Amino acid sequence: MGVLSCRDTTVMVTAVGRTLGPSATASFVPLVVDYRQKAAAAGRVPTNYLRRELGPSENEILTSRMIDRSVRPLFRSRPLCDTQIVCNLLAVDGVHDPDIASINGASAALTLSDIPWDGPIGAVRVALISDQLIVNPTRKERLSSPLNLVIAATERNQVVMIDASANNILQQDFMKAIKFGVKEAQKIVAELNKLKMMIGKEKRLDVPPPAKVSIPAPAPALISAEGEIENLVPPTSPEKVRERCFELAESKLQNVFTDVTHDKISRDVAVSEIRALTLETLRKEFVDFDPSRMTEIFSTISKGIFRDLIFSTNTRCDGRSLSDLRHIRCEAGVFRPLHGSALFERGQTQCLCTVTFDSIDSAWKADPTSVIISGLKEKNFMLHYEFPPYATNETGRSMAFGRRELGHGALAEKALRAIIPLNFPFTIRLTSEVLESNGSSSMATVCGGSLALMDAGVPITAPAAGVAIGLVTKYNETGDEITDYRILTDLLGIEDYLGDMDFKMAGTRSGITALQADVKIPGLPLRIVMESIQKATEAKSKILDIMAQCVREPRQERKENAPVTEKLEVPVHKRAKFVGYGGYNLRRITVETGVQITQIDDSVYNLFAPNQMAMDEAKQMITECLEEEREPDLQFGAVYSAKIVEIRESGLMITLYNGQTPFLLPNSQLDTRKIAHPDVLGFEVGQEISVKYFGRDPATGRHRVSRKVLMSVPTSAARSLN
Repeated sequence: MGVLSCRDTTVMVTAVGRTLGPSATASFVPLVVDYRQKAAAAGRVPTNYLRRELGPSENEILTSRMIDRSVRPLFRSRPLCDTQIVCNLLAVDGVHDPDIASINGASAALTLSDIPWDGPIGAVRVALISDQLIVNPTRKERLSSPLNLVIAATERNQVVMIDASANNILQQDFMKAIKFGVKEAQKIVAELNKLKMMIGKEKRLDVPPPAKVSIPAPAPALISAEGEIENLVPPTSPEKVRERCFELAESKLQNVFTDVTHDKISRDVAVSEIRALTLETLRKEFVDFDPSRMTEIFSTISKGIFRDLIFSTNTRCDGRSLSDLRHIRCEAGVFRPLHGSALFERGQTQCLCTVTFDSIDSAWKADPTSVIISGLKEKNFMLHYEFPPYATNETGRSMAFGRRELGHGALAEKALRAIIPLNFPFTIRLTSEVLESNGSSSMATVCGGSLALMDAGVPITAPAAGVAIGLVTKYNETGDEITDYRILTDLLGIEDYLGDMDFKMAGTRSGITALQADVKIPGLPLRIVMESIQKATEAKSKILDIMAQCVREPRQERKENAPVTEKLEVPVHKRAKFVGYGGYNLRRITVETGVQITQIDDSVYNLFAPNQMAMDEAKQMITECLEEEREPDLQFGAVYSAKIVEIRESGLMITLYNGQTPFLLPNSQLDTRKIAHPDVLGFEVGQEISVKYFGRDPATGRHRVSRKVLMSVPTSAARSLN
């Protein structure tokens, strides 16, 4: 356990590990990371009906994923542990974000614990302000920065995680920021190593924990006629099983991995058949060997053959070279009734993206606690990513979104947010449904989303595209240095699964808008990171050229079903009539036409209509509502003839013309003398009197007239407006 503070922002991080024993397979690291925000840390009470913390929010899930991606690559040492890391936010000052403190706190907790882990790591946030790189900026400084880069690194400048969003930043500036961040992270690593020397625990040994004693089955033996054991069969060694498995499967797997006619499903089926036949033979030949370990041995051999073929031939399993893109097909305007739609297909990855406009009131708004903790109040651009089970030819998985869907959607949203105009008058919801997946569906979402935005007529600054870069490596005998590597452009699903890196980068032709790097090895040298950025930039330009053949620029003409927004100015004195009693008129317009009316300030309203026909109908209703208030032009300082319609204790209710709403002439403006009631002057209902007009009250909008000023000076003839 550790408590880490950044000024007044404090996070408590705990790490608990349960040893799984030598029989556990290392194909998947059993790691769970939970980051939880507490309303009490921000001095607030939760606003839900239970007034307590409920399920994790989107920000909590994304922060948990970022911590997980930072520490997972270093879980390589035995024994394998089922590990859970919990980060509890204790206090937040609204200035320093707790995510960086949480990553460093998780690194400290694992480093000081006895859980086998090859850390520590250090994490920093880098911003670019006035052409100067700043480490761990405050929230206010981040608002003026076109770059938000979070990078985690271990010793010897090895990068383990990158998560960045940018406002179309230049490639050279981005590379410079990565180098700067890695250098700053080394300071944290050095301090954690010192702390480990002082109070760190010894790491657990690769010894199984105390377990229930069981008697193994006797090994096969030869028994003589007299009943004595003559020859015991020695236990089978893993090396012998590995050699036999290699003999049985090598040539078959090589044939499958070099057959370019295979697609994703047929290749998986072929490998599964080879696995089944090989394991069946091994079980017959080595009856005393654990079948689960046979499966692990086959997976290791299959992975090695796949990677060795890439090194030896510089050709991938689908026949492409290391830098080739898959076949790309684009189509915009797929469905006419939608505000915007596009289909993007890259190989066997296919995404359908749709754009929906709504009023600015539909923007996503954060609760007060989340505003203090994350700093995000609202956003009028949302991207929702959907990955149904049929995309990978599966059944049974729930259609509800999970952590993976949230993470992929957030990455694509960051990539496209930089090209959305700031003053766009609508809320934009972009949905991406993955129809088929064979790698890099989040980057396909960026490409399809950019096309859909242009089809909807959103004036984006420039089209954006994304691509995933992969990596296969070879290490030296000690396993601490990369001796050879191959960088793979436009990653396949099997290359992601059997490779060492998933490096996603998106941007426009001139710069970078988002980058996310996940690695499976204990760190990437900076030279590989820089080369990957260069490869992604080249691929991104090729993709943008293909997209330009489909849609070159945003749609100029408006679609018939496109929503419309206008601003309506209503004078203050007409506001009551426009709104109606209890907002009756506004509700009636919304119900009958579908037009949403939102007040911007005292006299300006925003009208949002689903189409132009609805807008015209609403404007007609507004005109009819306000035309009763139509009045002649009243001149300031002119004398008019007013008709008394009611006598009150406070004054006279008068009208200047027929159909006018009566207004008050107070007692103070009736005569030069002070009077308590108009009756003392002998006024009667229906009587006409002369008054002088002084315009409208700027605060209330009411007419201002006076009879008193006419009692002391000669007046011109009174004008009649009837």
